[in-house]
Amino acid sequence: MEAQRITVALIDRSAGFETSPERVRLGDLANFSADVATFLRGEGKEIDTSALEVAIKHGSLAIETAPVPMAPRLFSDLRALLNSELLDGVDVKRREVMERWQKAARHTRELAYRIAAPFLDRPILVSAESDYHADDADQWVQVERYVRGEIQDLGGVTKANAHVRLPDGSTLKVTAEREVLRDDTVNRLYKTAMLRIRAEYNVLTRELRNARLVAFVEYTTHVDEEALSRLTRRGAQAWKDVPDATAWVDELRGGAH
Repeated sequence: MEAQRITVALIDRSAGFETSPERVRLGDLANFSADVATFLRGEGKEIDTSALEVAIKHGSLAIETAPVPMAPRLFSDLRALLNSELLDGVDVKRREVMERWQKAARHTRELAYRIAAPFLDRPILVSAESDYHADDADQWVQVERYVRGEIQDLGGVTKANAHVRLPDGSTLKVTAEREVLRDDTVNRLYKTAMLRIRAEYNVLTRELRNARLVAFVEYTTHVDEEALSRLTRRGAQAWKDVPDATAWVDELRGGAH
């Protein structure tokens, strides 16, 4: 396929005026630009968006790329989005953007997003009437669990929260009651901590979202050698009259299976 220009438009009249290149709220412009870059780049980073040239067009506010030469996954995803509102097979980063846009369009009916390209028969439109979603969108369950990670940020001016870097390198945002953080006497910033949280857990993707802090849990990775030796001696004393510990446990369980 020859190089393609991709045009992504923000259609927004929710501020009492039509968003355009001449007039747009700065926050909306920043968020939209970031979403467009994420959408074009995708998880596979087919496109170097930092070097991509774009033009700002009317309609209401549209970002038109220079011709994109080789991005087969992007082109494939665009065809998929045109033919179906099911997001399961779409690149995960593009899926996140589409879900975010769909949620915003449903919340504000004067808001919509349009994606067009020469090879598409018609534009892709995300609006209050569309229903872009994933089959696993309702596979979220409430859980309570323990997570361990490095506290990278703690506090907040309007909302109290902690940003926790997990062992896999991802970051989990955990909201908290101000009293919990205020009454905590331990300096946890840039240190590893154990947190007890309540959150929504996706049983298919294993993602956590909307996490809330229940409590910090004190733990240590230091082993008390003396205490361990003491427990070992107690165990040896208690089991000294049992000739075969494995057979004894099997017997308690009702025999070997």
